[in-house]
Amino acid sequence: MASVAVYNMEGKEVGTMELNDAVFGAKVNEHLVHMAVVQHLANKRQGTQKAKTRSEVSGGGRKPWKQKGTGHARQGSIRAPQWKGGGVVFAPVPRDYSFKMNKKEKRAALKSALTSKVQDSRLIVLDELKLDEIKTKKFAAVMDNLKVQKGLVVIAGIDNNIVLSARNLADVDTISADMINVYDIMKAQTLVVTKDAVAKIEEVYA
Repeated sequence: MASVAVYNMEGKEVGTMELNDAVFGAKVNEHLVHMAVVQHLANKRQGTQKAKTRSEVSGGGRKPWKQKGTGHARQGSIRAPQWKGGGVVFAPVPRDYSFKMNKKEKRAALKSALTSKVQDSRLIVLDELKLDEIKTKKFAAVMDNLKVQKGLVVIAGIDNNIVLSARNLADVDTISADMINVYDIMKAQTLVVTKDAVAKIEEVYA
């Protein structure tokens, strides 16, 4: 089992914690991590882009000039793609970009992402994270104490004081342990996880 230091909100080391190798010491599969990130981005796409083809634009039912004898190139419709106001060649149509991954693949990708953060020393464990009020300045002070600039803070459950305090920080996001995903983990430079959140993650994915 990997052993990591545990810090308090002042940024001081207050102990150590053993991480479950089944979750934080798994074999890193870069292909599955890549697939999970692509899936996350694809599933977020609206897929509502639309342009009209030559069969959908209005007008152009009549041949603009006769086939021969004018000196012009032959034309069949003023709504052909080469004309101003004409249709678009291979125009995009509404479509669903999402695709599925197997449950085992998703779990393996998440474990790979978590393991990579541990291996790169980009995972910080907090003994607890509590704020008495909604105050961005206090939350920012905690991040400064931990020397976290671009990070993802994982908490055990929804805590409005923490979530709303972090909302105005551009480079810091918060997420509950049951909502973690590969994309957010890999996007963050540093992963900050409370001890309660670590226990919850290990309970679900071990």
